[in-house]
Amino acid sequence: MVASLASVIRNTVFVVLLGLDCVILPHSNALAQSDPLPSWNGGAVKTSITDFVARVTTQGGTDFVPPAERIAVFDNDGTLWCEQPIYFQAAFAFDRVKAMAPQHPEWKSQQPFKAFLSGDRKVLSEQGEKGLLTLVAVAHSGMTTDEFAKSVADWLATAKHPRFNRPYNELVYQPMVELLTYLRANGFKTFIVSGGGVEFMRVWAEKAYGIPPEQVVGSSGVTQYRLDDAGRPSLLKTAKVQFIDDGPGKPAGINMMIGRRPILAFGNSDGDLQMLQWTTAGTGARFAGIVHHTDAAREYAYDRPSKIGQLDKAWEEAKAKGWTVVDMKQDWKIVFPDRP
Repeated sequence: MVASLASVIRNTVFVVLLGLDCVILPHSNALAQSDPLPSWNGGAVKTSITDFVARVTTQGGTDFVPPAERIAVFDNDGTLWCEQPIYFQAAFAFDRVKAMAPQHPEWKSQQPFKAFLSGDRKVLSEQGEKGLLTLVAVAHSGMTTDEFAKSVADWLATAKHPRFNRPYNELVYQPMVELLTYLRANGFKTFIVSGGGVEFMRVWAEKAYGIPPEQVVGSSGVTQYRLDDAGRPSLLKTAKVQFIDDGPGKPAGINMMIGRRPILAFGNSDGDLQMLQWTTAGTGARFAGIVHHTDAAREYAYDRPSKIGQLDKAWEEAKAKGWTVVDMKQDWKIVFPDRP
């Protein structure tokens, strides 16, 4: 998990420092309701999605795809939920180190813990990426998988986003949740394929998106099987990296964990470029989508120069190949769901 977060939140430390209703399918197999995507504004982007779904689900049509092959993959950070001002898993790691500090008095004299806990930004910055990885390692290893899952759930129950003052798992994108539901209602199987930690996401993804744990592909660390003194088995999380699910690792993860090339993929950054390329390289109808963060008022506005979610090479390829680019400000009626 250490290197997975290194891949996903590289340079982040410096940022820190400085229920479907009853579904009735018509003859075309497209979801029969007046508007399957009510949080999306009408226009070319929304039409590109519904037209694609209609084409691949119309029995007898030239672009028909059997349900077993209707695989849709989605990046998570910045595609399904917010990723600013730092990746939410990084926020979890930093909060966890603070919570663990009372049990580790030796950290008061050890770097990078001393600088981090005292808020010494200059010294912490001097620790560089190695210091960040040390903090992340402590937050993600040395415990069982069950203990880690509980720590994530406990954090989500109490932590609030610094700008929106809402639990992090409420900051999912309502239009994308609708899209996931719409696809599943039309015979798609939806997967998360993210650079984030797989065990971190599996704690909350099913409730947030309707995506079960077995359909979450992410970065992972090595776990060790062990028996306690009473003979009870557990899996211990270690700091050793097992798999990095980011950039070129995403197609490899799809091949390894899913076993079918997707026909639809959505991302938001250059880290998703290879996944989009891999998806569209297949035969038959294909869909590639990118969420472009353009709404500074309701969320954030960033792309090329951003240290988080940089959208540069993928944006150029999207324009060259005619991929669908979602303008958050223009194409979404709302960003986050209403408060419960």
